[in-house]
Amino acid sequence: MKKKLMSLLMVATVSATVLAGCGGSGSDSTTAASAAAADTKAEAAETTAASPAASGSELKFTTGGDQGTYYGFGSVLAGQVSGDTGTKVTAITSGGSQANIEALEVGDAQLGFVQSDVMAYAYNGTNTFDGAAVTDFSTVAALYMEQVQIVTCNPDIKTVADLAGKNVSIGAPGSGVYFNAVDILGAYGLTEDDINPTYESFGDSAESLQDGKIDAAFITAGAPTTAVTSLATSKDVYLVALDDEHIDSLIAACPYYSKNVIAADTYDLPEDVTTVAVGAVVIARDDVSDDDVYNFVSTVFDNVDTITAAHAKGAELDLDFAGSVTAVPYHAGAAKYFNEKGIEVPTK
Repeated sequence: MKKKLMSLLMVATVSATVLAGCGGSGSDSTTAASAAAADTKAEAAETTAASPAASGSELKFTTGGDQGTYYGFGSVLAGQVSGDTGTKVTAITSGGSQANIEALEVGDAQLGFVQSDVMAYAYNGTNTFDGAAVTDFSTVAALYMEQVQIVTCNPDIKTVADLAGKNVSIGAPGSGVYFNAVDILGAYGLTEDDINPTYESFGDSAESLQDGKIDAAFITAGAPTTAVTSLATSKDVYLVALDDEHIDSLIAACPYYSKNVIAADTYDLPEDVTTVAVGAVVIARDDVSDDDVYNFVSTVFDNVDTITAAHAKGAELDLDFAGSVTAVPYHAGAAKYFNEKGIEVPTK
């Protein structure tokens, strides 16, 4: 059912209770009455199968910093699911992808946003998860592409090579941004030792750029990103572009990246900027019920227009992309919805 647009803006505290009635059995006094009761029961079963589950749980949904796309968009999704089903989802801020996986692992959250690359690191036990694979989570849906944005207020910083010797934020501890920064610096022959690194969230990075404390910041998030948009209201903002040669080299070494272009009008930039992107994926603990995960996926993709009216990222929701993840199998509740739409996804 459709909710008023304002319900989407009731973020971390949004809740809704859906009351499901119970039907009694029909009388068996006549054959006709029994047949009518059977028909009614069958119709009710069909209606239930085609609708989100009426009862559910309270789920914590870890997102990212309060100035990032994860939290803004995640809050809209949480509000839609909470308003339309018996599953109450609360979006909460966090340190990002790695922190979200760790929160799911210890049971502090049931749903989480992750970058597709960090999700693969965890599941395969590589990079920061080296020797300590986390496999008790499943894919819910891929939602949109996240651009790696190298933000600066200095027009003289035009290439990644120009970051050498500069003060550069390379992401909050536990975020996927750090790994993106290391990968991209590496593609240009640089390491953390070649810059003066700081480890800040999106919001803190924007404040540091505003105050002139840093020269540039890596921000991996769907553009436009709140922190960058806010910064652009008071300062001239520039994005550092990646050239095709280094992009090809990066993708050859790290195939989870893809080439991406950020349009000039995103932040009133002088021109379009070429960069790379990874996928933004929602994951769930394996022990979250099939009904709750089905409620989440079905509500999101059955209400794209309403969600888009509340957040621009809704326009990027696409079922085929949502079901395209191969690195981590899908939750059974998500697979049920995709199968209904004719999309087969891998499951455990």
